[in-house]
Amino acid sequence: MPNSADFARVADPFRRELLAHCYRMLGSVHEAEDLVQETYLRAWRAYPGFDGERASLRTWMYRIATNVCLTALKSRGQRPLPSGLGGPSDDPHQPMQRRPEVPWLEPLPDAMLNPAPDDPAAIVASRAGVRLAFIAALQCLPARQRAVLILRDVLSWRAAEVADLLGTTTAAVNSALQRAHAQLAQAAPAEDEVAEPAEADRRELLDQYVAAFTTGDVSRLERLLADDVVLDMPPYVTWFRGRDAVMSFLASKIPPVYHARQLVRTSANGQSALASYRPHADGRFHAHSVHVLTLSARGIERVTAFLDPALFAAFGLPLVLPGDPPAAGAGTVAAGADAGAADVAP
Repeated sequence: MPNSADFARVADPFRRELLAHCYRMLGSVHEAEDLVQETYLRAWRAYPGFDGERASLRTWMYRIATNVCLTALKSRGQRPLPSGLGGPSDDPHQPMQRRPEVPWLEPLPDAMLNPAPDDPAAIVASRAGVRLAFIAALQCLPARQRAVLILRDVLSWRAAEVADLLGTTTAAVNSALQRAHAQLAQAAPAEDEVAEPAEADRRELLDQYVAAFTTGDVSRLERLLADDVVLDMPPYVTWFRGRDAVMSFLASKIPPVYHARQLVRTSANGQSALASYRPHADGRFHAHSVHVLTLSARGIERVTAFLDPALFAAFGLPLVLPGDPPAAGAGTVAAGADAGAADVAP
């Protein structure tokens, strides 16, 4: 009989991939962390009765995690992006609609998924199927269909294994997967199929994006965007599609007085990301938003700007950049400026 004292040693290698699994199910990094803790607590209590080898231990842990997620989803709604709730705005000058009460989709920092380099199976399991567009599309599926699709398509479980986990039949699993595919085909945006450009091109695109934002060069930014670029900014339900609409919005919300800011490079959902710090009245740069970018050979296909400083902790980033305040006139907010308008912009 396994000894519960050995549990941490044998179970800890699965922690990061289980975090990815719970994130796929819930769409929230904070809720995923809580559910992984619940998974390990339940597994530790049940471990003395466990009988199996390492491979079946992974399956056993996924069984517990999936059931924990399914239970949690009974009392939770979907976590959308603004572009999943309705059509794009056709007026970049209209008042923005803020919905802080909506449980918005959250980004997942890549640093939380880096498993031990000597465990290829864990690397594949943790990084597969975490692109932001795919996670957003999963939100349209009922909980059990979501679980079936993740276990079958992302983790490559056999139908019989999924049926055993869910307490159903192989035929029911195959039927659920077929329905999930049909629904996902309607909800998943084409950009999820777009691969990022070569490393050198990706770095150049990011360099140009950073330069445009930190200098307030709106024209430069416009040249970087794909024709049908999408801009999402949760917690605002208003979103924009197309270079003209996006640039009209940005030009109206980012006057020159706000151009100075700091962008810290990071990554999320297997994609390039930037943490944006805005100049504050105290002369320092304060956390403002996390930009997750979808890049292609055509330019920037999507900018999802999460206007939530609470996300910075998950990325291991400070709320205020360390160091001395910038010199007068370099990034400070001018007296009497429309701070509210700048806060809306990414």
